[in-house]
Amino acid sequence: IASTTAFLATPAAPAALRGKQAISQRLTPSLGLRSPLLPAKLSASRSTATGALGLSAKVKAEYVWIGGRGGGGDDYRSKTRILDKMPKTVDELPLWNYDGSSTGQAPGEDSEVYLKPAFMCPDPMRSGDSILVLCEMLNPDMTPIPTNTRTAAAKIFEGHEAEEPWFGIEQEYTLFQDGVPLGWPKSTARPFGETSPLYQFGYPGPQGPYYCAVGYDVSFGRNIMEEHLDVCLAAGLEIGGTNGEVMPGQWEYQVGPCVGIDAGDQLHMSRYLLHRVCEDNGIVCSFDPKPIPGNWNGAGCHTNFSTKKMREDGGLAAITAACDAYGVNHEKHIKLYGAGNERRLTGDCETNSIDSFKYGVADRGASIRIPRFTDADGKGYLEDRRPASNMDPYVVTALIFDTGVLKGDTKAFDNIPSL
Repeated sequence: IASTTAFLATPAAPAALRGKQAISQRLTPSLGLRSPLLPAKLSASRSTATGALGLSAKVKAEYVWIGGRGGGGDDYRSKTRILDKMPKTVDELPLWNYDGSSTGQAPGEDSEVYLKPAFMCPDPMRSGDSILVLCEMLNPDMTPIPTNTRTAAAKIFEGHEAEEPWFGIEQEYTLFQDGVPLGWPKSTARPFGETSPLYQFGYPGPQGPYYCAVGYDVSFGRNIMEEHLDVCLAAGLEIGGTNGEVMPGQWEYQVGPCVGIDAGDQLHMSRYLLHRVCEDNGIVCSFDPKPIPGNWNGAGCHTNFSTKKMREDGGLAAITAACDAYGVNHEKHIKLYGAGNERRLTGDCETNSIDSFKYGVADRGASIRIPRFTDADGKGYLEDRRPASNMDPYVVTALIFDTGVLKGDTKAFDNIPSL
């Protein structure tokens, strides 16, 4: 994703990258306004004709949080709160709560979990004054519940703003309908010898013709990709691009460059919007790292990373030092890089084995890839190719920063469930 990750290597940054405050200032004026980027058909289909109904002006705030299965992308919950006025900052939004016993996050006898707003953006799925609010989940004593990884990640980034950690995340996903990926034939034949319910007879032709392909017989789900791209841009998210992937029915989009904790916030919100688009179209989105067994590419979440020092002259030394630290801490990272990642990191299909670590220049079979122009320029960024598509972006970005820049001794994520 050269067009996206090039920003991670350049010394000059867009205004939106100069801290979360700048990003908030950029988004706030547009909150509640229908973006011109949103297709007319979407805007029209979601129009509620508020004025004609004579309803009073209110703000629809969709509070979004991560459910009991954790931050792997397959368990987002949300509900709507009506506000009297549009908040100028996320700090103006009220605390709320939900029934944690119904999400696997609290016992029935003490079921209230608090929602603390952490990130907001315009809601492109609704008309009028509407916002999306991503929340942290807290116990009644205001401590984070086990599946709230944002609080710990934010503490790791806190106080290190001068490092200017930039992230560009490549999110891959697979689209399913009626139990099979888009573009795959349906079959009722029993898959003898296979335990995976996703295994099907009647496979499409070998992979190769489908990557970035154009055509009815080689591209499947473009309408979902286009609508998702539109709503993310309308929400003000930092989407850098999108493309068809190697396996039929598989796609990728890129989030970033984003600074620090904002990378996790934006990736989670983009995933939520992808599920909402799929919901509207009768499609299921999977972030499984190996949705189809055999000689088919898995789905990853390659994470590109740089700091101010890495982007400046002589920064290659800082990049290689970080890579050496990642090698020493490989086992620690891999345990937290997504459930089922061992099915993807086999050493085949553009991966390095999960049991070993290596980094190299322009090597897509390595654990960490150093782009060729970074090596040539002596500065730039690195790409961690190990994270699975279902990784928790709060955990992964914080680990990459902590290990590669700080002491690398955090134990904040040692007891996280569902990873």
